[in-house]
Amino acid sequence: MRIPFAFRRRSSSRRPLLGKGSGLPVTALLCVWTAACSGGQRGADLARASSAPRADASVATGEVVSDIGASCWIVFQDADDNYWFGSDGNGVCRYDGKTITRFTTRDGLTGDRVRGIDQHGPSGDILVTSLSGISRFDGERFQELPKKEMTSPDSLNEQGWRLDPDDVWLRGPLGPCRYDGQTLYALRLPKSPREDEYLARNPNRPWSPYDVWCVYRDRSGHLWLGTGYVGVCRYDGKTWNWMYESHMTEVGDAWFGFRSVIEDEDGAFWICNTKHRYRLTLPVGPLAEVENRFEQLAYTREPGVDPAALAPGESPIYFQSVVADPAGELWMVTYHKGVWRYDGRNMTHYPIMDGTEVVLLYSIYRDRHDGLWLGTHEHGVYKFNGESFERFAPR
Repeated sequence: MRIPFAFRRRSSSRRPLLGKGSGLPVTALLCVWTAACSGGQRGADLARASSAPRADASVATGEVVSDIGASCWIVFQDADDNYWFGSDGNGVCRYDGKTITRFTTRDGLTGDRVRGIDQHGPSGDILVTSLSGISRFDGERFQELPKKEMTSPDSLNEQGWRLDPDDVWLRGPLGPCRYDGQTLYALRLPKSPREDEYLARNPNRPWSPYDVWCVYRDRSGHLWLGTGYVGVCRYDGKTWNWMYESHMTEVGDAWFGFRSVIEDEDGAFWICNTKHRYRLTLPVGPLAEVENRFEQLAYTREPGVDPAALAPGESPIYFQSVVADPAGELWMVTYHKGVWRYDGRNMTHYPIMDGTEVVLLYSIYRDRHDGLWLGTHEHGVYKFNGESFERFAPR
C-alpha cells in the first residue's frame, strides 16, 4: 500500500525531521493521512497559484484567543522568543508569553492549512508554508511570496541552487524552495534513478514523485531533501547525490515516504527508521543515464538500534520527525506510537495519551532553550517537562 503525506516544515541547524508507530490498522492510517495529503494531489495547481503576489497586503491585526486549539501540527520559536503554532485549517497562532494571537487568511495569510514555519535570520522575516503557498510576515504584514521558477537544476545553478548559511529552505509540491531574504526560488531536483520504475508502477499518480517532504542540513552544511517516492537527494553545493533504497521506508506493510534524515554524534545518518544507519563514503561515480553531476550517493549500511533495546515484539521504529538534544540523544516521533529516545544504547518510550485515547503525532521541535515540543493532529501541543510530555497550557 502506498500512502502519500502532505509536506512538512523547516530547515535549520536544530535538526528537524520525521515517522510512524505500529498498532493501528493500515486502513485507519490511510483514512487519516489521505485527508492530510490533499496538498500533494494539488501540487501543480498550487505551484501556479502561488506564483503571483497578493495585492495590497494590510497590517495583520489577528484575533486574540484564549487557546491555541486542538489542531497544532507545527511548533516554531522565533529570534524574539515568540512561539508560533501552525494548524491544519485555522492558520497560525503567535504566543508572546502573555497573549495568543491567531492569524488567518483574513489577515493576509496565503492559506490556513499550515505545513511549516521558519525565520530568515538577517531579515527577521517569518515564513509560513501552507498548502496554498508561502507567506512572509515582516512584523506587521503577511504577504504571499511570489516564486521564481527554476526549470533546470544544473543550467541555473548560479542563480537558483546555492548553499548560503543564511538562506531558508522550504518543503513544497514539485520540489524545494530557497529564500534568500529577497527572492523565493522554486527549484527542480535532478532526475532520480528511481523515477522510471515509480512512473511505470504509478501511471495515473495524482501527485508529483518529487514533492519534498523533509529538509535537513547536516553538520557540514550540506542539504538533504526527502521526497515522497523517489529517494533522498543530498546537495553539497556542487553535486546532487541520490539515496533511494526501499528498505529505508518499507517498514511493516506500507510505504511511508522519505520523511526523516538526521546525523548523529558519530557522523552516521539515520533515515526514516531505526533498523539501519548509514555512513557516507566517496561517490561511486556518475550513473550512466544521468549527467555526471548527478551521482548515486555511496555509503555503507550499519545496524541501527539493537532489537533487544525495543519492547518485546516491537518492530523497527519508523519515525516521521526527529531531533537531537544537547547530549546527542535522538528523540524520534512516530505517528501513533508516541516518542522514542535513543541514547546510543537504549531506547526509552514515552507514550502520548489523552486519557484512554492515543494522541496522533505530527512533529517534534527543539526550541532555542532546548525545550522539546510535539505537534499533534487533534490534541494541541505537548511539551517535555523533564519526565514526560504534557499538554501545553499558556499562562
